[in-house]
Amino acid sequence: MTDHSSDPAPIEGRRPPKPRDPRGRAALRADEVDYTVGRGTRIGFGVTAAAAIPVLNLLLGRSWRGLDTLPEEGFIVVANHISEADPLAVAHAVYRSGHTFHFMTKDSLFRVPVLGRLLSGLKQIPVSRDSRTDARRSLDAARDVLSAGGAILIYPEGTLTRDPEGWPMRAKTGAARLALSTGAPLIPITHWGVQDFFGTYAKLPKVLPRRRYRLAVGQEIDLADLRAVPMTRAVLTEATERIESALTEGVAALRGEEPPELIWDRSLRQRVPRQQPRGGRAPKSTPEEGSP
Repeated sequence: MTDHSSDPAPIEGRRPPKPRDPRGRAALRADEVDYTVGRGTRIGFGVTAAAAIPVLNLLLGRSWRGLDTLPEEGFIVVANHISEADPLAVAHAVYRSGHTFHFMTKDSLFRVPVLGRLLSGLKQIPVSRDSRTDARRSLDAARDVLSAGGAILIYPEGTLTRDPEGWPMRAKTGAARLALSTGAPLIPITHWGVQDFFGTYAKLPKVLPRRRYRLAVGQEIDLADLRAVPMTRAVLTEATERIESALTEGVAALRGEEPPELIWDRSLRQRVPRQQPRGGRAPKSTPEEGSP
C-alpha cells in the first residue's frame, strides 16, 4: 500500500442511531468507518507491532516462505484457521512483508473491551453472521480497501476448523465472491504448528517448550475463466472449491502428508466428497470419515 495521506477528519453531522446488540452496546457497522490507511493508522500499526512482535518472537519460532511473492497492493489473502493465535502469525508475516492489512472478522470481537477499540483503530472490518445487509456492507468496505490498494485477509472457513485432524474444512463463498467481483489477486497463505502453541479450542497457550510454526505463501488462485462469465451459484461454488483445494494442498505440503480425499462439512459434522453439492445429504460414513 502506498497511500501516505493523513487520516481524513470525521464528517460532521448527525447520524441515525446505531443498532444495538442484546447487551445494549452500539453495534459497529462497516459502512460507518473510513478505511483509508493514512498517517494516523500507520502510526497505530507501528505502535501495535512494536509491542506485539517482540512477544511473538519470544514465544514462537518461525519459518516463512514466499512472502516476497505477495503483490505490491490490492490483494486478498485466504488462510487456514486452526488456532485462535494464528491471526497473529499471519498478520505478523504480512506486516513484515511491508503491507498493512484489514482482517474481515466477526463483529462480536469489536464489542470486547480493549480488543474492540484496537481492531477499530487499526481499521479491521467487522462481519455480521446474523444480518445479510451488514454482511454486504462488509464486502463493500473490503472492495473500497482493495480499490485503494489495500490488503484484505479472510478466513474462508468462517471459524476454526472442526476437522478432527486439523485439515481445512469447507469454505464459505464470501472470499470467492469478493475476488470475482473485484478482480483482485487471490493469494493462499497456509501455516502449521501454531496449534502446538495454542490448541484449536484451548483456553491457555503452552509456553514451554518453545514451539515453532511454518508459513508459506502459495501461488495466486487462478479465477480468470470464472471472471469471464456471470457470477452464478455454480461459478461461486467452483471458485470456493479452488480456494479449498489451495489451502488443503498448502497445509499438506507443510505437514509432509497426503490430505484426506474427503473434506469436513461443518453442518453435517463429517467429511464428505469435495464435489458434493452444498447442503447435500450426508454419505454413509466410515470410521475414518465420521466424527471420532
